[in-house]
Amino acid sequence: MAKADRLERLDTRRVELEAEYREALVAALQKAAAGSWGLFDHQADRKTREKIAPVIDALSEMAEDIDEMRERLGLEAFALHAEFLASRGPVASSAVGEPKQARAWLEKLGV
Repeated sequence: MAKADRLERLDTRRVELEAEYREALVAALQKAAAGSWGLFDHQADRKTREKIAPVIDALSEMAEDIDEMRERLGLEAFALHAEFLASRGPVASSAVGEPKQARAWLEKLGV
């Protein structure tokens, strides 16, 4: 019974942390959609990377904790963070800008 209780508490904490992650991601996306560049790292600019690093680091730390919890619970990896990381990085010159990409993400998340 104790193990079941621990797993239930762990799953409850996982759900809470995933909600916190989503809130932090939405806040960062809203800022990017308003015209702040760097979240998607399209320009590979050192100063922009330094500016956005705390946000990326916080999201990554939360995602690592979530993945550890999911592994202990026998669940799949946290897909939202993996998808976000996959959307970052250099893009072709014809690709949409970061604000437009952020708006698309917000729409996808239902915000």
